[in-house]
Amino acid sequence: MVTLESEAVLERGDEAPDFELPATDGETYSLADFAEYEALLVVFTCNHCPYAQAKVDELNRLAAEFEDLAVVGINANDETEYPEDSFDRMGELVADGTIQYDAYLRDESQRVAAAYGATCTPDPFLFEREDGAFRLVYHGRLDDALNPDAEPTEREMAAHVETLLAGGDVTAAFRPSRGCSIKWREGNEPAYWD
Repeated sequence: MVTLESEAVLERGDEAPDFELPATDGETYSLADFAEYEALLVVFTCNHCPYAQAKVDELNRLAAEFEDLAVVGINANDETEYPEDSFDRMGELVADGTIQYDAYLRDESQRVAAAYGATCTPDPFLFEREDGAFRLVYHGRLDDALNPDAEPTEREMAAHVETLLAGGDVTAAFRPSRGCSIKWREGNEPAYWD
């Protein structure tokens, strides 16, 4: 297992790269499908990584706690090498209630993960809807528990969401998320991976 910290590729204020990805509910989603929300949390995640597994409860909690926030998980891992990250397994985790995000999407081509600059699982990006577009307000960790077996003492992302939905500015400095590397297919690694 390779453990990495997320890196900044998108800058604060950048527009979210659009996507059209299949979800576990049988639908296909793009950014337009979340236009009714004031905020959007896109999290590159997976099924097998212990760091990602440790954050499922917090992501479910965020999805339930904030009605003006859409929580969207995107799994871009190579399922050939990591069968636990298959689309079928994603569907099983949603069906049994383990995952309760607003949508859990499959990035088979890995192009969306590359467009966002995703590095690890989980890698969260918080966007604000502004003038019909989602713009990045924060890219970084969900909380201060940096290891899978650690208990968080501060729900950092929840605080950012509260600030955003109350009309404030999220000014916190980037605090990288930590997790397993995204499992790129050979030859598919983006330029920022070097």
